[in-house]
Parts: sequence; C-alpha cells; structure tokens
Amino acid sequence: MTDYRQHQPAPLATGPRNMALLSFHDAREQPEDARFEDAPMGYALVVLWHGDRVLMVYERERECWELPGGGIEPGESPRAAAVRELWEETGQPLEADAMRFVGHTCTALGTSGRVLYGGVFTARTDRPRTFAPNSEVSAVHWRADGEPFPGGGMVQTVDEYIVELCRD
Repeated sequence: MTDYRQHQPAPLATGPRNMALLSFHDAREQPEDARFEDAPMGYALVVLWHGDRVLMVYERERECWELPGGGIEPGESPRAAAVRELWEETGQPLEADAMRFVGHTCTALGTSGRVLYGGVFTARTDRPRTFAPNSEVSAVHWRADGEPFPGGGMVQTVDEYIVELCRD
C-alpha cells in the first residue's frame, strides 16, 4: 500500500474524511490510458455541466456532497467506469465519446492514506434527467459556483478543486 505521507510537496487540496489531492496530471501531460508505477488506477470522476451548473451528488455512506464517480471494475477502462458510475448514481445517460478526458488525479484516501489514481472526465448535457434516490446517492444538485447546497451537509472540497480544473 502506498502512503501519501511519502509524497512531496503538500497536497493541492484536502477535504473531509481525510481526503487529499496529491497531484493532478493534465491530459496534455499524460494520455488517458497512462499507467503509474507508484499507485494503481482505481476510480473515475465525472464533471457534468448543465449551463454553468455542475452536477454534485450526496453520497449516503460518506454523508458528503461530491462529484459522481467511483471504482473501476476489473477489465473496465476509466472512461467506461465514468459512464457506468454516472448512470448508476444519478440516472444521467452519457455516451462515452461525449466525454472529454481532463486528466488524472492522485488522491490519498481516508486515515489509511491509501493512494489511488483516478481518471477525470467532463461533459455537458442539455437535458438533465429526473433523479431517483438509490442505495448510494440520496440527492443530486446542479450547483452554480459558490452556491450553498440544499439542506447543508459536508462538501468534498477536493472535488470542488477538481471542478475548478474543469471549467471551460
């Protein structure tokens, strides 16, 4: 297991649940199918825009507002995982080729400091679908810049930092 405390310099951003964004590798620096020697590729995130609003989800278990996304299944590409996770968590359909690869994050997770890389994708939708709560996500919100979340709750500030990297 890789521990983020071995990485230098300080994280780009930190957030609730002991999350730390250690680095960001822009798509111009690393291709979408890049592999990293220091930690595995473990997740995909989607920054989905509707006008100037970005889709955020309230994740039940972590009790936190964050970007849609999640783990990459064996044999699955980060792009395919992004499409699947967006659908599973929010009911928003998206074709894989509708997404633009933005880059790779390197993130330390939780108190263990486990390090994983993730693929970050962005896309736009003209027709957001109605959301139905599910076992993972209890609410979604199309958030304008700096707008408070309905009902409050913790916000994953690492994900907010990633949103800023994806602005047009």
